[in-house]
Amino acid sequence: MDHVAHAREMLGCATPGSWFDAALNDLRTLLIDHANCEKKAAGTALSLLYRYVDKPKLLRRMSRLAREELRHYEQVLAMMDLLGLEYGPLTPSRYAGGMRASIRTSEPGRLVDTLIVGAVVEARSCERFAGLASRVGGRLGSFYGRLLESESRHAFHYLDLARDYAFAADGEVAGSFDARLCVFVGVDRELVTLPDTQLRFHSGPPAENATA
Repeated sequence: MDHVAHAREMLGCATPGSWFDAALNDLRTLLIDHANCEKKAAGTALSLLYRYVDKPKLLRRMSRLAREELRHYEQVLAMMDLLGLEYGPLTPSRYAGGMRASIRTSEPGRLVDTLIVGAVVEARSCERFAGLASRVGGRLGSFYGRLLESESRHAFHYLDLARDYAFAADGEVAGSFDARLCVFVGVDRELVTLPDTQLRFHSGPPAENATA
């Protein structure tokens, strides 16, 4: 299975090359934010476990996903140690907040949108892992190459759950599934292509006044 191709099919655009150039010039910032993203992904999965206790399929998948995301967090920290890079505080990017801003607040739309956001975020991570793996080489390149399969799998688990719960709900929610996916693919496209003042794992290409 071509995991990168599957992830790219979900997305509305490719990551601009200038983002990869900036990322490779500041590996410490990239890896700190990557670690933070893995930690946040685990937190999202756990929050879904607590909120939707009546959905067995979601509970099983989110439990496994949370464990895997925390393993990835630990692996990023280990990679930083290997490269002699110090982990430290970093302000969050605009990406997560931008993606969450369009999530509906009432159920079942809230659950469906949250799962769609998870799918798009994981697909974007997969696409960026592929680009980094092809550019950086060495142990770090191999590390990112190994993450491709899991990120693609996470993306399609989220999408599968979103589709299940959308089509199990009333006709209005079911009929809007494709439209909601298009909304978040569009938000992702805007966030990763517009110039960004800070380098982050999901940031846009660097603006002229970009900082860490």
